[in-house]
Amino acid sequence: MTKQLSPAEKAKATSERRRLIRRDWKMNKAVYLMAVPVIVYFFIFNYIPMGGILMAFEDYSIKKGIFGSTFVGFDNFIRFFNSIYCWRVIRNTLLISLYGLLFSFPFPIIFALCLNEIRNTKFKKLTQTISYLPYFISIVVVVSILQDFTSADGVLTQLAAALGDTGGALWSRPEWFRTLYIGSNIWQHLGYNSIIFISALAAIDQELYEAAVIDGAGRWKQTLYITLPELSSTIVVLLILRLGQIMNVGYEKTILMYSPATYETADVIASYVYRVGIEDADYGYSTAINFFNSVVNFLVLFVANAISRKLSETSLW
Repeated sequence: MTKQLSPAEKAKATSERRRLIRRDWKMNKAVYLMAVPVIVYFFIFNYIPMGGILMAFEDYSIKKGIFGSTFVGFDNFIRFFNSIYCWRVIRNTLLISLYGLLFSFPFPIIFALCLNEIRNTKFKKLTQTISYLPYFISIVVVVSILQDFTSADGVLTQLAAALGDTGGALWSRPEWFRTLYIGSNIWQHLGYNSIIFISALAAIDQELYEAAVIDGAGRWKQTLYITLPELSSTIVVLLILRLGQIMNVGYEKTILMYSPATYETADVIASYVYRVGIEDADYGYSTAINFFNSVVNFLVLFVANAISRKLSETSLW
């Protein structure tokens, strides 16, 4: 049973909490003040716009506004699920996300492990620097480079032709869209995404490796029994966060890369929302699709976190 505090004890506990809060404020005032712009940013651009979710249940009209538009309930959702594009965009979104998870997620880990084995400090730093550079290239530039390389006379198209491919330019072929999309993502984000794993590797106690050497363990066994277990919590947390974005495929790169010829494999939820929301000005319908997308992401994140907490005792909450 919980012990009931007397009024005097409650007053004393409250006074102590206030004293600790004032003390913490005095000691960390600068840190709290630095957090204010971040809080204001998220409040203005992330929390206030949540009121726009109401548009998903309305036949939204710009003239009438969110609170004046006609309420239609779940009609927008039903319209989406009955649309001929529904399962195509869901399928494409899931396939690109899953392929990205399968191929893009492990590469930064492997790259960080390889860098960790390099003993030449100058070469190691040079390799890291070079690997970071593509991340700072604009998506527009990356797509332009990719388009040049995969056009009819592009390097990659010519290489594919030399290997026996007879389909012509890779850029305009639906079956190549996912490969080009995911491959360019790996190239652009490999170095940047490896930073957190490199930091985690630097935090591993070196005495563990020294003890392993004394026991006769080689580099492979050290990686298998020391490095990977020490990285496991970081990997699991990032994997959970990645699963929480399973339905998110950025519309910017998709729109820059796709065309009507590649819609069959390239059109994803984000690009479809862009077309019906921005180009067709069907705001209520596009909001409903995006809301459905967010709900699925949340459910996947919640389930992935629960499974991780049960199996590995590592979780976000």
